[in-house]
Formats: sequence, structure tokens, C-alpha cells
Amino acid sequence: MTRINRVVELLLQDQPAFYFGSHSGFELTYENGRTQSATEADYINIGMEHGSFDMAGLDQFMKGLVDGGPTRSGHRTPAVIVEAPVIGESAQAIRYNTWQFRQILGRGVHGILLCHVESAAAVQAFVEVCRFPRNQIGVGNGLGTGTRGVGGQAAPAEIWGVTSEEYIDKADVWPLNSGGELMLGLKIENVRALENAEESLAVPGIAFAEWGPGDMAMSMGLDRWEGEGWHPRMFEARERIRAACNKNNVAFLEGLKPGQEVQQFGEGVRISNYNNATSAAVAREHAGRTMPV
Repeated sequence: MTRINRVVELLLQDQPAFYFGSHSGFELTYENGRTQSATEADYINIGMEHGSFDMAGLDQFMKGLVDGGPTRSGHRTPAVIVEAPVIGESAQAIRYNTWQFRQILGRGVHGILLCHVESAAAVQAFVEVCRFPRNQIGVGNGLGTGTRGVGGQAAPAEIWGVTSEEYIDKADVWPLNSGGELMLGLKIENVRALENAEESLAVPGIAFAEWGPGDMAMSMGLDRWEGEGWHPRMFEARERIRAACNKNNVAFLEGLKPGQEVQQFGEGVRISNYNNATSAAVAREHAGRTMPV
């Protein structure tokens, strides 16, 4: 174990990482935290876009993860990434809802996923509100100074097992800051977002992104599946977002398809859900994973 965030450690080794969790609801209790500390997934996704914005529950869940740990890989906890309720339709929407990001990060999570990201300006605002002003890498080169406030470091530092001063340094966005432990992700999942995908994914400070096929299909007025595959417009959207991720060193998130795991790895898929343990095992073996699960 060399990092606080297990997913960062895996991606640095060019390994696939897998998440577990619901997009619309998750039992945020201390007891479930203790239970989920033993998950074979690499991170836990907590959906607050559609699920409850439950900060008291998240606080107890994180404490349960700590008390149930460490993980078999030697990390204090599995990584935890929260889907924020606010959507990325504009920079104004992000800045008006800065409180959401401060509350989520203040519970000691390891990342945030922003849904329906429609513009580069929204992405820039997202990165800035998640950073402490002291962390200056990238400022003046596509980013302004961070706005996360002093006073929000003691509680998450305890979850991470570091001092408050260490937390301020480590709670920065990776891979922009090579020593950072926070992962910020984007969902490029509607037709407006698709038109700005290249600009949005070029903003410094983003670690991973997905194309949200369910919402993308709905925004196009299509069914998600056309027979056994995607509608041609859906495939074009997927390819456009995947190419932009690869160009900007952003990990591409997509569900693995049985029998296509090696192909998807070659296409740049590095993060997937843990719905299919067999596919996860194929991908891990192909990549030569040595970290215990």
C-alpha cells in the first residue's frame, strides 16, 4: 500500500478498478460501513444524484469503514466516491451549490462524480470548489484558485488517518497533482454535454469520466439498446467521449461485457462496475494485477 486512495494506486499501475454501489440508494449506516470494508470492489459508489443527500449517514458509514478495516490490500478503507446531487449544466449551478461539495468532502470521501456535465466552464468550477486555495498546481493554466474553506479538514483527516495539515496537502485532485488523493469524475451523458465533450475533458484536474448510456439514449429519444447492441448514434457518442478521455489521460468508465473484457481494456476502459465478478477477474488477470482484492 502506497496511497490512501486505492483507485489512484491501481490506475498508476495501469490496472482496471471496480466499484460497487447503487446510483439511487445505499444504506448509509455505521454497521454497513463495517460490512462494506471487506468489499472485493476497489471503491464504493454512493449515488446522491437520485438517492438521499444524507450527510449524517455518510459520516457514520465512513467511520464504519475505518473501524471495519483495513482492507486486504492494506488500505485504511476502500475508496468512496459520491455522485453529487447538483448537475453540471453551468458554472453558476456549480458555484451556487458549493455547499454540497464541501459537505461531501468534509465526510472524508475520496472523490466526487458530477453528472450531466454540459460545459468546460462547469468542469472548471467543479475542480476549483473541490480544492483548497493552498494547492496551486494548474492555477493560471486552465484553473483559478480553489475555494474550499478552512475548517473542513479535521474530520476527513481523521477518516484518512492523517493530520489536518497533511490532509490539506493530500486532498488535492489527482492526476493534476501527482501526490493528490482526490478523484473527480464526469458523466458526459446528454446531447448538450456531448457537443462540448472535448473541451470539458481537457480541463485540468479530472481523473475519470463515463458516457452514461442510459441518459444519453434518453436525451437522443432512443432506446438504450437496439437489438443486441447500441444504436449507431449511441456508438458514435461512446467513441467520441472515449477518444477525448484517452487524449487527456482521463480514465474511461464503462461496464464490461462478457467476452469483450480484453478488447475494452485495450480501448482504454479502466473503471467498471463490479456487477460481474467473472468479467472483473478476466480484466484483472489480463492486466496482471498483484494487489489483493
